[in-house]
Amino acid sequence: MNATNQDIRGALSKVPEVTLGFWIIKIAATTLGETGGDSVTMTFNWGYLAGTLLFFGFLVVLVIAQIWAKKFNPFLYWATIVASTTFGTTMADFADRSLGIGYTGGSTLLLICLLAVLALWHWSEGTISVNTVATPKVECFYWAAITFSQTLGTALGDWMADTGLGYEGGALVFGVGLAIVGGLYFWTNISRVLLFWAAFILTRPFGATVGDFLDKPVSAGGLNFSRPFASAAIAAFIVVLLFVLPQRAGRHPGVSSQPAE
Repeated sequence: MNATNQDIRGALSKVPEVTLGFWIIKIAATTLGETGGDSVTMTFNWGYLAGTLLFFGFLVVLVIAQIWAKKFNPFLYWATIVASTTFGTTMADFADRSLGIGYTGGSTLLLICLLAVLALWHWSEGTISVNTVATPKVECFYWAAITFSQTLGTALGDWMADTGLGYEGGALVFGVGLAIVGGLYFWTNISRVLLFWAAFILTRPFGATVGDFLDKPVSAGGLNFSRPFASAAIAAFIVVLLFVLPQRAGRHPGVSSQPAE
């Protein structure tokens, strides 16, 4: 095996194998991002800008730690995912509300940011496939794409809930979308990389609507649970899942095997 193939395998070994357990933890992490972000910005009354800066700081530290890590660490990886989804919550709320551009404007702005990251990734590497995640530069593209996809998902979830469907209706719509992606995965030959990113984006608004359903007032269609309590319970649930469900290094869908040379 040449040095390039070894580098590619080493980088991918820091990412968990994509299994059913991966998606269960991902949805729980996105739900925690919604309740955790709202806890800081609303319950603790920090506001959207301060909350966004706080979680952005956490995200930067964790992404640097993830890039410096020599091998896959499930707790570090999922802490980074939670940081990205919590930052996504506060950033989307800041764009939607504090900037006064509304759900449509916020979603459009975030979509542009996500497409810009993917375009830069493609311009730099000639591809946006995850089999290019072999250097710190490409890992930065990877985490930036994840962060903007999380933020876009938050805005889409809020937008859908605000259309009159409510949180249960929004969760149903995105749940159906995930089921369609799953069907395409099992019954078609559509690119596994494309389906992975589609599912990754859709799990965010699904988790966001579930999180809103847990902590929003009954009058707004929620269960009115305490945001900090719900966040602590979900965080504990994720920790339990990390011990119970298999968490091993693996390849993302769509990455072909590299033969030894």
